[in-house]
Amino acid sequence: MTISASARVTFKSDDASLPGGFGQGCAQLLAGVDEERSLNRAAKRMGMAYSKAWRLVREAEAHLGYDLLARDGARGSTLTPRGRRALEAYLDIQAEVDKVLRRRARELE
Repeated sequence: MTISASARVTFKSDDASLPGGFGQGCAQLLAGVDEERSLNRAAKRMGMAYSKAWRLVREAEAHLGYDLLARDGARGSTLTPRGRRALEAYLDIQAEVDKVLRRRARELE
């Protein structure tokens, strides 16, 4: 039998009154925006309502203290430089956590 473990990384500010955070859902949205050049198309691709996608991004921006997306009206959206760095850092950190969990889960076998 093989044992597996999982954890989802979420970053939050110290302000407990803020909802949400920067986690897997927002990271997936940002990756979709990077490919699609549109938050609306990225949300549709994930089966998510556009209003929910906006909410996730705004909540993450509030926690991080900077804009993740540059919005260009009808022409769509792109990642800001800080948004790109946040996405890359999140993916790297999540990969590191996954690696540690895979290694440590073997101790339970």
